[in-house]
Amino acid sequence: MILGIISDSHDNLPKLKKAITLFNKKNVNLVLHAGDYIAPFSVGMLENNLKCAYFGVFGNCDGEKDGITNRSNGKVKNEILELEKFNRRIFLIHDIAKAKISFPDYDIVIFGHTHKESIERREHTWIINPGECGGWLTGSSSVATLDLISNTVKIHRL
Repeated sequence: MILGIISDSHDNLPKLKKAITLFNKKNVNLVLHAGDYIAPFSVGMLENNLKCAYFGVFGNCDGEKDGITNRSNGKVKNEILELEKFNRRIFLIHDIAKAKISFPDYDIVIFGHTHKESIERREHTWIINPGECGGWLTGSSSVATLDLISNTVKIHRL
């Protein structure tokens, strides 16, 4: 079981397409997007091209929230998402500074916003920022995968 992790795609459709291609090639089972799609057409790329399910949250730059919610068929509709998948408790948020959580309550915490990739392990909790998919701010585009069988995280450059 593999999770695909993405954030801050910022309407960069060529980079988003590369991320989707990578996730499909790696047979990812679920993609989680930590926000800042920007426009509904970005969500349309996920909706039309991913070979697996996805969920996401809004970021601070997502202006067309109704359009994003509608285009994603309700898979993106909040600023925080808590879910249980593959026997893991997952917390998804764009800006982790706004999170009021206890890390031991979750197996996986995913965030974006900083455009800087980071992988941290606190006891049994993975805390992952995949960096920015869009690459506008740093000039580097990246996403992450979390292999739930081997319990390993990898950053992928696009």
